[in-house]
Amino acid sequence: MANKMRSVFTSVSDTFFPGSKSIIDGGKEKSIMTGSYVNSSLWLQMSLYFNCYFSPFWLVICLIVLTLKFEKLNPYYQFILAVIYLVMGGLEVLRLFLGYLGNLLEKVPELAGFWLVTVILQLPLCCILLFNEATLILPFERAVNIIMFVFLVTETIHGYIAIKRMTDSQVEKFRMRRLYGLDADSESSHVIKNEF
Repeated sequence: MANKMRSVFTSVSDTFFPGSKSIIDGGKEKSIMTGSYVNSSLWLQMSLYFNCYFSPFWLVICLIVLTLKFEKLNPYYQFILAVIYLVMGGLEVLRLFLGYLGNLLEKVPELAGFWLVTVILQLPLCCILLFNEATLILPFERAVNIIMFVFLVTETIHGYIAIKRMTDSQVEKFRMRRLYGLDADSESSHVIKNEF
């Protein structure tokens, strides 16, 4: 009776926890769990989440402040600020979409696109809005731009870490597939017997 119960528990545990047999057998089998680890960055996702709610308010506040100080600005800065807000507003939607898609679905090209747009375009434009005193920065405008700058720096740091982790994971998956002869359709096979 005890052996029958043990075999039932073993088969149930193998069904629900594939690969547990390789632990019990003392390494006679190697367990490959392809696609079972989550490589998304929680810190990046939290930053993207809060940035999605903050960005519309940031854009509305900055446009209101721009209309208030528009007449007092040099015509050169009127044009520059209008273009900066137009570019940043349009890119923010694309950037956040790429960040969500790349991080949650673990797609490196989308996450790299998000990171590049953040580093090359959004961060320098935000620095112009934050540090260029010739644009007659108002205190409330400075406050919302500081918050946006903190979001951008946080997303830059955690985006880089997430890209590095995802590429390392995908390289390891590729190496394991090459080593053990797995193809892309064998995601469901969890245990591969050792040839030794």
